[in-house]
Amino acid sequence: MNSNYKKLELGWPGKDLEIKPEPRVLIEDPEKSYGETNTGNMLIHADNLLALKAMEQNFSGKIKCIYIDPPYNTGNAFEHYDDGLEHSMWLNLMKPRLELLHKLLANEGSMWISIDDDECHYLKVFCDELFGRKNFVNNVIWEKKYSPSNDAKWLSDSHDHILVYAKNKEVWRPNLLPRTEEMNSRYKNLDNDYRGLWKSGDVLVKSFSQSGVFAIINPNTEEEFWPPKGSCYRFSEESAKRYLADNRFYFGKDGKSGPQLKRFLSEVKDGSVSKTIWLRSEVGDNQEAKKEVKSFISDDFFQTPKPERLIQRVIQLASNEGDFVLDSFLGSGTTAAVAHKMGRKWIGIELGEHCNTHCLPRLKMVCDGTDQCGISIAREWKGGGGFKFYGLAPSLLNKDKYNQWVINPNYNVQLLAAAMARHEGFTFCPSETVVWKQGFATEHHYIFTTTNTITPDVVEQILSEMKPEESLLICCVAFKEECDEISTRIEIRKIPDVILGKCEFGKEDYCTETNIINMPVDPDQPAFVPSYVSPEIKPSPAKIKKEDPTQSKLLF
Repeated sequence: MNSNYKKLELGWPGKDLEIKPEPRVLIEDPEKSYGETNTGNMLIHADNLLALKAMEQNFSGKIKCIYIDPPYNTGNAFEHYDDGLEHSMWLNLMKPRLELLHKLLANEGSMWISIDDDECHYLKVFCDELFGRKNFVNNVIWEKKYSPSNDAKWLSDSHDHILVYAKNKEVWRPNLLPRTEEMNSRYKNLDNDYRGLWKSGDVLVKSFSQSGVFAIINPNTEEEFWPPKGSCYRFSEESAKRYLADNRFYFGKDGKSGPQLKRFLSEVKDGSVSKTIWLRSEVGDNQEAKKEVKSFISDDFFQTPKPERLIQRVIQLASNEGDFVLDSFLGSGTTAAVAHKMGRKWIGIELGEHCNTHCLPRLKMVCDGTDQCGISIAREWKGGGGFKFYGLAPSLLNKDKYNQWVINPNYNVQLLAAAMARHEGFTFCPSETVVWKQGFATEHHYIFTTTNTITPDVVEQILSEMKPEESLLICCVAFKEECDEISTRIEIRKIPDVILGKCEFGKEDYCTETNIINMPVDPDQPAFVPSYVSPEIKPSPAKIKKEDPTQSKLLF
């Protein structure tokens, strides 16, 4: 390969701008969680970039199927920008989100992105760069509507694209689609073969091979049948002899025709390979999707929702029961609803107020079994399961009246400990018996966060409890300088200095700068206020023996 070869990359203004979202803690709102809440299903009301960052530590490499339906950038999603800058803003919106989604995707997983002609080809080039071009699977064409738009200035678009990428195409394989009655109806048994239903298959192949040129003799008439000039049989002469002996050739109703190879229904695969053109008759269209949305909400805010049958096909091809399915542009909640009915675990992220007005009631209906639209009847859905509703903890740091970064006063000691563990790459898992073991990075490396000032006697007390192979990171608001000299196994860092510069604090919305239109926020609806730390983290107060004389120094 030429040493001067450079990988093709898509460039645009702002691409190199580094975005460092804060790794927030996800917090359950138990009043909105519903049904059986230990299913693993998660509905997250938050900016999707912050939510994806919050998931990074616990879900990297674990999501089997990601489907997203981002804003299409057709002129409705953005305002006040000329065309060139509009494309750049859209790509700047997508880039950090796709990078995080790529991290979350399992090695044997796949990502499916709905998009239209406006940004499809820009997105394709960027995804080639992100996934590696070799991991591009296909561009699926979905027939989204039937009737032409008579007011179209040029051509009336009737399709959308679904770009399909594998995390690792060498190991990813799509599932087969279930066989339909129509497929099975093509099989007959014209000669009463004891092996049952069959249909005839072509005996010729387009790619020529001299080994496929020979005569097949009709046993009924002794007539020789040679392949037409320039073509050949798709099997060898030895195979043809076996097929003849096994009555695998059909020579027509009168027994005098050329050979056709019998393919028995009992021997075909349990399903069929998906094609790349998905017709509305097979997977639904926009009109079908609108009817589904109106079955649980009366307004018509969503102009182009996706039908449940379309999402069903994606999930059928890309996952199995029990796998995680993620949609970080949840919209009206279709992906979560379909994944739930199909026995998958799902994670849905939505920033707009329609997370409460659309997604939440829809998913409650799914759990109750009162949602009988979409794929419910075909799957005989009767309800069951549940989900947890999450918001994000507020930003860990705020600026005070002197413009200095300080710990957010809304943080209690447990939330602070959970947040610092996440910032430093530790798994938050407080010990019930050892107060300074709040989380771990390795089997013997722990983290301890406290709002107290760390003094030498506190360090000595902790050191006396540590095993020889153990090490500890202490995060605190203040400590005495001489503490650093006691042991190399204990490292002490000051909050907020230890995390300043690592990420952007105090930022709640990464969409407003790109002027993405969201559902209007209800002014009478109070902002989400977290009540306690959960989901994947389950903090409980560390216990200290009452007789411990250092108890007052080690309490949070």
